[in-house]
Amino acid sequence: MGDQDNGRRAALVTGASRGIGAEIATRFAADGWDLTISARSPEPLKELAIRLSGKFGGRVEVVTADAADEEQLTHLAAMHATEYGRLDALVLNAGMGQKGPIEELPARRLDKLYQVNVRSAYVMLQALIPTLRSTAELAGAAKVIAIASITGVHPEPELAAYGATKAALISLCETFNLEESAAGVSATTISPGYVNTDMSSWTAIPQEEMITAADVAVMALAVTQLSRYAVLPGVVLTRPGTNLGRA
Repeated sequence: MGDQDNGRRAALVTGASRGIGAEIATRFAADGWDLTISARSPEPLKELAIRLSGKFGGRVEVVTADAADEEQLTHLAAMHATEYGRLDALVLNAGMGQKGPIEELPARRLDKLYQVNVRSAYVMLQALIPTLRSTAELAGAAKVIAIASITGVHPEPELAAYGATKAALISLCETFNLEESAAGVSATTISPGYVNTDMSSWTAIPQEEMITAADVAVMALAVTQLSRYAVLPGVVLTRPGTNLGRA
């Protein structure tokens, strides 16, 4: 079991190899956190771990896991608990997108979206509740930050399946708060519009007009500054002007 008394906070970030996940990991490392970072591809994770530990001096563990594989997710949760013995922040960022009208998008694509965007979060929460609770008892609070989407709050044409899974993720986290917040463990969903990552490259919106991955990372880190007595169920990040309420 890891050392709970070394004074350093520990976070687990899924989907950390690129985009929002990598930016969140970087922001946490710069703030003095130790990390477990995870994604499907090992090489980008290893490169990020070397860069972060070299620049900021913290500990960065790499665990590859496919968000669609329950056994791999359970292993990821167990590895973090064993290595650190605490979990001050669980960042559920792993996810996938899919565009298509309801008339045309096959149901099997919805099944895959649900597996990656919702079921993986459920598996991770279930596996790590004991570690989150013990950390809250030790440190005062433990936070779950789930990266959802504005499409889970406001509808967007041709993103029905994706938005439905993000709405389910938001609901999951809200119920988690009812069950766990009295113990000092609470969840916040961050629901951004289009973010300037390769996941949004298919849109006609110029990347310079999108929300930045850094914006999402700043918000994620800010959530961890809240005490156990402040539960923030969710935050929507939208683009300015006439795009309010739209992705």
